[in-house]
Amino acid sequence: MSPAKLPWAGLLALFTAAFTAVMTELLPAGLLPQLSGALGVPEGTAGFLVTAYAVASFLAAIPLTALLRGLPRRQVLVAALSGFALLNAVTAVSSSYAVTFGARVGAGAMGGILWAMLVGYAARMVPAERRGRAIAIVSAGITVALCAGIPAGTQLAAAVGWRAAFGSLSAVAVVLVGWVMWKVPPFPGEPAARRVPLRRVAVIPGVRTVLAVTVLVLLGHQAMYTYLALFAERAGFGRPGAVLLVFGVATVAGIWVVGAVIDRRPRATLLAVLAAVAASMSALGLYAGSAAVLLGAVALWGMAFGGAPTLLQTALVTASGPDHADVATSMQTTVYNAGIAAGSLTGGLVLEGAGAGALPWTALPAAVAALAIVAAARRYAFPAPGGPAVRNRASTAAAPAPAPRTTGGTAARR
Repeated sequence: MSPAKLPWAGLLALFTAAFTAVMTELLPAGLLPQLSGALGVPEGTAGFLVTAYAVASFLAAIPLTALLRGLPRRQVLVAALSGFALLNAVTAVSSSYAVTFGARVGAGAMGGILWAMLVGYAARMVPAERRGRAIAIVSAGITVALCAGIPAGTQLAAAVGWRAAFGSLSAVAVVLVGWVMWKVPPFPGEPAARRVPLRRVAVIPGVRTVLAVTVLVLLGHQAMYTYLALFAERAGFGRPGAVLLVFGVATVAGIWVVGAVIDRRPRATLLAVLAAVAASMSALGLYAGSAAVLLGAVALWGMAFGGAPTLLQTALVTASGPDHADVATSMQTTVYNAGIAAGSLTGGLVLEGAGAGALPWTALPAAVAALAIVAAARRYAFPAPGGPAVRNRASTAAAPAPAPRTTGGTAARR
């Protein structure tokens, strides 16, 4: 299948679903003064509306995915998007903090379901040789929302009010429901007889290795990125906002580059990405006082990190097999958020104890450890060219049988 024959309409619907989920999660962060005044709470308390969504998504991803895995996939996707439409509408009209908080918890649960589905859905819509490209298209919705959607939504709220901004998100979700029903193909749920327990999906060879690398990548990234503006300021760069802009633009470029090569050389691309992150951290640790080095290292880091989630998601789907992708990606959603939380906490502790200059050296070991694991995991998690047929082996290992292959010894092999 050529790139022109990709199911663009369906993939762009999933792209828009990812965009809508990120907008729903993070838009309140730019509207805290308005939300505080309208709901009659301090700004710090209004900020818990972002926390409520994130915690609910973290807690809901695995159990709700397991509960719903037997239902037709498109019906579950439509239900999650309908939940976004309803709960964003409630947020738009609510004047009660308690009601708004409850709506945010519900939206977070919908987000947990959605994030567990999108990657696996995209993978099932295309042949195996186009899987990485499809996942890259859908994942780009995240970057577009972060780089353009959130600033645009904040400006819209400033112009017409925060309620209209959430009303717009609700309207987009309603349109998206129709779009999904029209252009996204239906897939059946997993029959009870073939439904593999979560613990057996987790021990499919390669799955735990990909999850471990995911945690390391996010921990190191977030330890540095959370405090990047402060790091730039303390390094003597007078425009920290420009540093964030460089990073954001570079992530878009990274997604484009990775999308172009991921289906041909996924392992080599991931190794190059992690090596680039490690090199960027080293440059920031040694030469951040130079504006040119600072901006160049941030650009390289942003470009590398922009493609990293797509590469890790593709590796997980390949290791688990598309039939188990929803369950596997629900686990990845959970460890992704755990990595973000651990990284932010670690970076904050280092900042308070050793200062901003130590942040790159905090992120570097995580990047190096991830690189070493990927380099070693040549058989299942990140197979070398010409290696075993990972997807077929994973499916065979996970299938119910009198003598299942996913024993402790098999699972221990990468």
